[in-house]
Amino acid sequence: MAMQNSSKKSMSQHWDDYQPTKSTLAWACVGAAVAAIVVGFSWGGWVTGGTSRTAATTAGDVARGELASAICVERFNAAPDAAARLVEFKALTDGYKKRQFIEAGGWATMPGQTTPDRRGAEGCSTALAA
Repeated sequence: MAMQNSSKKSMSQHWDDYQPTKSTLAWACVGAAVAAIVVGFSWGGWVTGGTSRTAATTAGDVARGELASAICVERFNAAPDAAARLVEFKALTDGYKKRQFIEAGGWATMPGQTTPDRRGAEGCSTALAA
């Protein structure tokens, strides 16, 4: 009976006695690295450099469009004939024609630019239509 007790090892004794080979350790490290990469890109929010550049460019374009839109609305409202132009603008039914009206009026052309900002004109048109 004493033989049986000595042959049974606890889990901690098995852990203490375990000595992995170098190849086992190397494969465990490779597996851990692959698991970290999979988890990082799947759930960790990691992205590639190309994806981050695309997101930054899109965010910059959207922010520039919002700023141009706010400037456009301010310039439209500051015009001496703003009330009459607003009535004329709201009489238009097509969104494309509304954007053209804003662009033709010069309100969507930002300082230092020679052409109207398309996103700014669209945002301005939406804000004025509300």
